[in-house]
Amino acid sequence: MLVPIFRFLSIFPLPVLHALGTALGWVIYAISPSYRRRMRENMQGAGFSQHLHAAVAEAGKSVLELPFIWCAPAERVARHATVENWELVEKALQHGRGIVFLTPHLGCFEIVAQQIALRTPLTVMYRPPKRAALKPLIEGARARENLMLAPANMSGVRIFAKCLKKGQPIGLLPDQVPQEGEGVWADFFGRPAYTMTLPAKLAQMGGAEVIITYAERLPGGRGYIVHFVPFTESLDSTSAEQARTINAAMEQLIARSPAQYLWSYNRYKVPRGAPPPTPATPNAAGEQA
Repeated sequence: MLVPIFRFLSIFPLPVLHALGTALGWVIYAISPSYRRRMRENMQGAGFSQHLHAAVAEAGKSVLELPFIWCAPAERVARHATVENWELVEKALQHGRGIVFLTPHLGCFEIVAQQIALRTPLTVMYRPPKRAALKPLIEGARARENLMLAPANMSGVRIFAKCLKKGQPIGLLPDQVPQEGEGVWADFFGRPAYTMTLPAKLAQMGGAEVIITYAERLPGGRGYIVHFVPFTESLDSTSAEQARTINAAMEQLIARSPAQYLWSYNRYKVPRGAPPPTPATPNAAGEQA
């Protein structure tokens, strides 16, 4: 049932979908106390409370833009995306050591992989949705030409390792809460967040280059700007220090467009079986925001 609905919605212009998404964002915020509380707490803890109203609207846009991103023809979607600093990626590809693209839940993160795959083959980590009805829709939308999916398990890690060994790019969401045993506690906006250790481990395979990327959502449904940002910090440290270093890079990126981060995401949850969190240290980025 969802597939026909999404295909129907994909016909509408992006400005219309974003306008409807703004309304949807406020409806969800009004009727869901848990959603409202989590968004407020996460933004307040990060020091971005002043962006709450904009964040509510942006969250709604992120939902209703999915039919367009997933179901509209690739050529039509591409016309709404402007790619900046692709030269950084080209240079990394020439080095032949592989690329680890890190994309947080910021802006339209779904369009990032598509735009990379239009220019070079890409394999991304994929965690099946909890609702089985969404699986065919999401898998069909994400598995496009030049865009391969790797499951979020050891099989997927092996696929990633093979890609990097061949000098091919891979991509994953570094701020997605991992399962027990696959992460460490590290500060994220001044609070302990269970953070995956996989990105740093992958980056160290053959000296792969790390590039941070996100798609900024433009106002009025005018499209997106896909940004590519160099990651220059050293990951030659412990797993906990590596996780904190990557989290700090994500914080700096989020500070560019704080209203477009998915603050409703339960970033600070404790996975079943994970050790209890350790106290976090004050976060300068959040205090200055």
